[in-house]
Amino acid sequence: MDDYALDCFRRAGRIASECREWARDAIRPGVKVRTVLETIEGMIRERGAQPAFPAQSSRNSVAAHYCSSPEDEMTYEEGDCVKVDIGVHVDGYIGDTATSVDLSTDGRWTPLVRASADALAAAIATVGDGVPVGEVGAAIERTITAAGFEPVRNLTGHGLARWKVHTSPQIPNYAERGGGHLKAGTVMAIEPFACTGRGFIRERGKAEVFMMVRPPKRARGLDKDVLAAIQSWRGLPIARRYFNDFEPDAVDDTLGKLARQGSLMRYPPLVEEEGVMVTQTEHSMFLGPDGVEILTA
Repeated sequence: MDDYALDCFRRAGRIASECREWARDAIRPGVKVRTVLETIEGMIRERGAQPAFPAQSSRNSVAAHYCSSPEDEMTYEEGDCVKVDIGVHVDGYIGDTATSVDLSTDGRWTPLVRASADALAAAIATVGDGVPVGEVGAAIERTITAAGFEPVRNLTGHGLARWKVHTSPQIPNYAERGGGHLKAGTVMAIEPFACTGRGFIRERGKAEVFMMVRPPKRARGLDKDVLAAIQSWRGLPIARRYFNDFEPDAVDDTLGKLARQGSLMRYPPLVEEEGVMVTQTEHSMFLGPDGVEILTA
């Protein structure tokens, strides 16, 4: 970790936190989800950075990866439990942060929102060089279950690296045995998910988040301009709405062909059972020689 890299991580974290706080105020009943997400991405670009992944906002039982299509007309509704997840990169160095918003009139989801936030604070208090990731997960699990809820067990925090949103170590949301250890000099994102259900999510619905995972094979019908635009993201996750300047059919055909040949991964929404509410709170942090520096505070 040299001074340039750390400065970029810090800039990305500051921008991500500014966007998160704007979104916290902007998420209101009747507002289009797509408007919030596109505004966030515009704010990131105005500040001289780029999205590290498409801005996402998931409602109620959808825990993560809801990403508006270019045609999405969905709005937030009164009574929603809303998550917003934001990634920013500066020259490939990433800041990743998330928060939850209770849109009920009676504050019914506020204890659930607080549970994930308190779990994040408890997790950060355990972070140190050599600490087992299971110890961090145990702090998350204790805090969420003490509040009367369950952690989402098949979602994790993760390391952050240049041009890579998910690296080791994986940081569980429960007291997992084994796993890795935290190391000084690394950047990581810890993201407790709390829910009113059993704490297991599965993929459901149409993917609007995509990521190149290997070089494309030659294939008839691949649009060269669309392919070049996809590759310009250097393996970071992307969304269809990034490509509004291209013919929609050319974008869809190219994404589909790349997915079928295994060069592109699709990431559908991650969903708990119907009626289960999920919250998320996330910070990125640098574990330095003097302790933890919260980059997205």
